[in-house]
Amino acid sequence: MIVLRHRINSLLSRLLPAAAYRRVGTLLQDYGYFGDFASWDEAARQSDGYDAQVILERVRDAVLKVKAGEARGERDSVLLDEPVYSFPVIAALLRAALQNDGVLSVLDVGGSLGSSYFQTRAFLPPLKRLEWSVVEQPSFVACGKEHFENDELTFFADIAGCLPRRQPTVVILSGVLQYLPEPYAFLPELLQSRFPTIVVDRTLFREEATDRLVIQRVPPFIYPASYPAWLFSRPRFLEFMGQHYDRLAEFESGVSPEFSRVDARLLGFVFTLKAAH
Repeated sequence: MIVLRHRINSLLSRLLPAAAYRRVGTLLQDYGYFGDFASWDEAARQSDGYDAQVILERVRDAVLKVKAGEARGERDSVLLDEPVYSFPVIAALLRAALQNDGVLSVLDVGGSLGSSYFQTRAFLPPLKRLEWSVVEQPSFVACGKEHFENDELTFFADIAGCLPRRQPTVVILSGVLQYLPEPYAFLPELLQSRFPTIVVDRTLFREEATDRLVIQRVPPFIYPASYPAWLFSRPRFLEFMGQHYDRLAEFESGVSPEFSRVDARLLGFVFTLKAAH
């Protein structure tokens, strides 16, 4: 159900200082976010797609180095000299653990091969129990089970397969919603499970009243690909989530893609389930 998409803007914004990121941006005018399409199918027809097997192999090799202690972190298959922490996300995880007597159960939708788990695990204090459940596409699930699964980290092909085994209190949606063909069809299925906390991170939002469908073109030095992506209407998204969740926090989750010719910002949110009336 969930297809891994690598995000050039997120990658560059986290790897480079802001000034360098903007200078590099002037060299990348052919890459970024383009167009305004009427349908996902139309955008897909004008995209090249991507080689999922190549991406899987690159991510696998990078995460194996992190697991072995040969690198401090990994983002979108690129090894990092230092881990890049999202402190608002970590704060949400610690809050959930405190509310649940030291037990933290995370549902990481589109979580690759456990990148966030390996990066965040070292920062978390000792917990009574940690469960980190990644939902991904089948090829990543198979790879994750072979190379990375342990008592804490488990991989599932869909949310329904996870819930009988674990009871997540936090859902992480990091850089995944914008790559779903119908995100507003997926979200109600997620919300009906009434997870106590939902964290949205590294997602592009604009202030207009409507969403915009674009094509994201990835520079070939990362991998040659282009595919559809949503730029979400922030007002619409907050109104939708506000039906069942309160907005606890909002934060910048990367440098905005100024060079990509779109008026959008990388934002994150922490939502908490509304109290039953």
